[in-house]
Amino acid sequence: MNLSVSMKMRTGTYNFKLRAVRDIQARYMKDGIKIPNLTDIDMIVFDVDGTLMDRSGMPEGLIGLVKEIEKNGVSVSLASGRTLPNLTPVHQALGLSGFIVAENGGILWDGPQKRGIEPMANGERCRDAIEWLASEMREIDPEGIESNRWRETEWCVSGPYDVDRMRTLLADAEWSDLRVVGTGFAIHVTERGVNKRSALEIQLSRRGIDPSRVLSCGDALNDVSMFNLTGYSVAVDGELDEVRNAVDSVTKKKGPLGVIEILELLLK
Repeated sequence: MNLSVSMKMRTGTYNFKLRAVRDIQARYMKDGIKIPNLTDIDMIVFDVDGTLMDRSGMPEGLIGLVKEIEKNGVSVSLASGRTLPNLTPVHQALGLSGFIVAENGGILWDGPQKRGIEPMANGERCRDAIEWLASEMREIDPEGIESNRWRETEWCVSGPYDVDRMRTLLADAEWSDLRVVGTGFAIHVTERGVNKRSALEIQLSRRGIDPSRVLSCGDALNDVSMFNLTGYSVAVDGELDEVRNAVDSVTKKKGPLGVIEILELLLK
């Protein structure tokens, strides 16, 4: 092969790759937000508190948009720090075909696929750790939040407490294998290695869904692990550097209004 032919082939390959990159950039940038086309994803995974819902509930129009996404063949799942009994009504109200990851990865449930409840950790040590922390930090109420009555794999307190001090105390105690995660709604003490990513890896594999064809959406530190797994990720609150740096884009509006923004762009 002579040099001129070789150069033409290399130039042609380069131009093809450049066109492909530009095509991808054009497809994934909508109204300043990097987001895929609906045909490029098989599932959307939403966090709940601070994402699908805020303290006022769900805004008007959100349920209809989620159902429209489902009608277009994209399954919607939930991944939250909430307990399963707190999540199943949300799942039912939205009419979802996807699964639920509860307790930040501690509980798996896939009713639509006829799979029962699967605990991924034992929450007893987490409760013991909180009781010990309460003896060191008198401001902590060890009973924690109301939903702890249903919690199986972690323990939560509401605060506001000094999360950094909680982490430091645990690191020097017999519970050094546990981690403390603040979500903005509660402070979770849970086992290391149990998170939204570890749970999604199991759930997606069982459904035969490639994580690269999944869009994840959340707002807090406990969502970062799933942002790092899925092919596409959007935050509905970019206040925290760790969250903002882990996602492809941040919506212009916050919380559920940001979710509406995402869904409307996907359905364009």
